[in-house]
Amino acid sequence: MADGILDEAFARLQRTGPERDGWLSNHAPMAAEALVRHGHGDLVHRWLDAYLDLLEPRPRGIAPIAADEWRDPLGDPTRTGDWLDYFDRELTLGPWREVLARWWPRLLPGIAAGATHGVIRVGHAVRALLDAQTGTRVAELGHGLAYWAARWQPLAPPGVGPYPLTDPRSALDAVPRVPDQRFGIRARLAQLADLPEWPAAAGAVPGRAEDQVLARLAAVVEAAVTRHAHHGYAKPVMLVHAATAPHAVLRTLPALPPALWRPSLAAAWAAAAAVTAAYSPAVARRPPDATPATQAAELMSLAAGTGDAHAIKFADTAIDTHARTGNPATISLAIHSVRQIAAD
Repeated sequence: MADGILDEAFARLQRTGPERDGWLSNHAPMAAEALVRHGHGDLVHRWLDAYLDLLEPRPRGIAPIAADEWRDPLGDPTRTGDWLDYFDRELTLGPWREVLARWWPRLLPGIAAGATHGVIRVGHAVRALLDAQTGTRVAELGHGLAYWAARWQPLAPPGVGPYPLTDPRSALDAVPRVPDQRFGIRARLAQLADLPEWPAAAGAVPGRAEDQVLARLAAVVEAAVTRHAHHGYAKPVMLVHAATAPHAVLRTLPALPPALWRPSLAAAWAAAAAVTAAYSPAVARRPPDATPATQAAELMSLAAGTGDAHAIKFADTAIDTHARTGNPATISLAIHSVRQIAAD
């Protein structure tokens, strides 16, 4: 990413708000980061030219947020402009890693923020910063943290025990579905509190060592990626977040103190389980047989060609998963998912 395209993209987006049309997320910085990372930087500015027409200006603040009075405006989207100003100041006064470590445990309980796009945007910004620390990337981290704070939304409390099953894919399959799936994500997530099975299904998994946390979280992401091909037909776009939200947490862990890793795993699993409960259909469908694709470049080229931000971000997650596992079926299944997402 040394060619500067990503920084140019972030600079173009700094005057835009994190949402549009009420509460739809601004996906531009996340998609741009994924495109550049996977060798499609030449498409970024043309992609932005089309996407910028959808966006709204950065919102103005109402009143400054004092450092010791952050709890009251947490989760208040009318204070989005104030949160943007707040993190602009925070990231001017201290190193970005310190700001991230201070705010991560404050924001983590509200991981559902913006349909999980708050944590996802932070994850893309952190990955870019781990590659190179530039002013535009630090500013983008501030935008992600501000969006997360403004839309901060906790899930129904999970249990404290282990997964009901040790295999993450089986655990996702065992997550209970919310009964009323007619409305949007906020209405669906609100139903989790009424599900007797939810606390056990969303419980944290044991594991103390850092490598255990990384391995478990990577397995959760892999399960959500491959499961999408069988269950994404009902709501392809929304089910994407069962994979991209825990993946955002996974890519942020290297920038966080190890003491924050276990609670991060617990929150990431709860987010994956919640999206699964909200958007999985009752019956899985076998995806059509396809010639196994072993080249990740084929997947990202397909996603980039669709121009769909969710397809691009899902492909990014699937490619990282494939790089960890080497399983060619990951790419083949993800190609089917990307086609479903683009057609949604």
